[in-house]
Amino acid sequence: MEHLSALVKEQSIKSFQSAIQKCENARIQMNEKGSNTTLLEKRLNALKVGLAVLENAWNEQNHPYTSDELAEARIILKGLIPTIENSYAKSKSGSPQRTLLERRKKSLDLAIQAIDDFCGE
Repeated sequence: MEHLSALVKEQSIKSFQSAIQKCENARIQMNEKGSNTTLLEKRLNALKVGLAVLENAWNEQNHPYTSDELAEARIILKGLIPTIENSYAKSKSGSPQRTLLERRKKSLDLAIQAIDDFCGE
């Protein structure tokens, strides 16, 4: 994986933590309403895998995920990127939302790259 500054690594980890927290909060609300949470659960799991892979790559923390789980998470994470890019295109230059989206996309790209590196792709 490319050489990254400590700041980029920290922002990427925080971006994943934030996205995970948002998904967990959404899951609670959806469960209260009786909504189907299957897609959200898959995204939440993929985000957790992405975070674990980045922590493994940068902090040498082990993760419990199999190659199949990594491959599935990679597909889901890659599928999130177009939505982020569309939101980014609609956001105002210099806005906090745009900054958040930039960091989220960068963190997803880095997690996908880390999964590829881990799986030898």
